[in-house]
Amino acid sequence: MTDLTPELAEIIARRFAVLGEPTRLRLLNLMHAAGEASVTELVEATGGTQANVSKHLGVLLGERMVTRRREGSRALYQIADPTLIELCDEVCAGLRDQLRELSSVIEDGTGLRA
Repeated sequence: MTDLTPELAEIIARRFAVLGEPTRLRLLNLMHAAGEASVTELVEATGGTQANVSKHLGVLLGERMVTRRREGSRALYQIADPTLIELCDEVCAGLRDQLRELSSVIEDGTGLRA
């Protein structure tokens, strides 16, 4: 990690806080799969309300994690920062490894005794 000044730590913490909301992670995942998506498409895919999806998109937009473009009366959103997907992929890979290890300990019957 780079020299972590208090200001940089604050920015990083804010980014992780934004990503700490499951609905926002789902929206990013959907946009990653689709390339870009409208609010209507994201509402249908998540089963959320238009107001809730729009609120979360507003947070992502405010943090410059997504971009928005107009196409007629539709607003289309897409991921602005591809490192977000790389980060999520790394976290998922780490969790898969941890689950595999825990599963093997449980199956062996040798682990986690007090």
